[in-house]
Amino acid sequence: MRRRILANAVVDVIREAPPASRELSIYRVEAWGKEPHDYVRVYEIAARDANMAAREGLDRFTEEIGDLLDKQEH
Repeated sequence: MRRRILANAVVDVIREAPPASRELSIYRVEAWGKEPHDYVRVYEIAARDANMAAREGLDRFTEEIGDLLDKQEH
C-alpha cells in the first residue's frame, strides 16, 4: 500500500553545464520528510535545471521512504 509522504527539498548546484550545451548540470538535492516520515536523504542528480533536479530528488525520496516503511511493516 502506498501512503502519502510529504517532503521538501533544497537544491544546490555542484557543476553547471555551459550555456547552450547539451550537457546536464549536476545538483545536490537534500530532501526531508514531514512527520511522521521525518527522514533526510541527499542525492546527486544530473538534470537540465534545478526544478527538474528537485522533482527527481523528491520522487526518489518518496520511493525510498515508502519502500523502507513497507519493509518495517512486514
